[in-house]
Amino acid sequence: MTDFEKFDALVRSRKSLRAFLPKPVPHEVLRRLLETASRSPSGTNMQPWQVYVVQGASRDNLINETCAAYDTLRLHPERAEEFGHAGDAADRKVGSPYLDRRRQNGWALYGLLGLTRENKDGMHQQQERNYRFFDAPVGLFFTTHVSMQGSSLVDFGLFMQTFMLAAKTQGLDTCAQGAWRNFSKIVMRHLKAGPEEVMVCGMALGYADAHALVNTLETPRESVDNFTRWLD
Repeated sequence: MTDFEKFDALVRSRKSLRAFLPKPVPHEVLRRLLETASRSPSGTNMQPWQVYVVQGASRDNLINETCAAYDTLRLHPERAEEFGHAGDAADRKVGSPYLDRRRQNGWALYGLLGLTRENKDGMHQQQERNYRFFDAPVGLFFTTHVSMQGSSLVDFGLFMQTFMLAAKTQGLDTCAQGAWRNFSKIVMRHLKAGPEEVMVCGMALGYADAHALVNTLETPRESVDNFTRWLD
């Protein structure tokens, strides 16, 4: 295989997985992945990323409190801002084709698991797995300084993609999780993050459960011709 073919295969092998084994990830592996990701480009080399790694008791305590809050919100949705991010105006204005793709992804996942709109309990339990890191032994949180919001999010995308591809080379899989922003106040308190920090994203990392049905989900991609305009 050529270098491009190897790289293409690596990129295509990465996808968001939602079931992991309890097998621990060695500290030295995590450190090496972060060192590799640190070489990601950032605007004027500002390197706006701050990373928190939660494992063991810190992970379990966070899961317990967040899941309790998630159950509370099912009965009291008006308390959303008490726990974290209540949604940006931009999030609420998402339209076609982006909203269509989001819905297709969600119903493909629920359909694979046999969950229908009427099965509110089953959907609630599946959504809650976000806040259990899908049983992954490692959770990561990415934060930045409040002054770095906006354009720095491009830098975070580059950093996280580099990290996730590097993880694949070590037999590890990931799932980037924007859902944790819904409970950012709980998370940031557990992390003992400073008041000047804001959460960007969470991530589950571990060894995939190869026998889990949910991990067979394949998401479609738009063709190059649909998202590219060639100007001569």
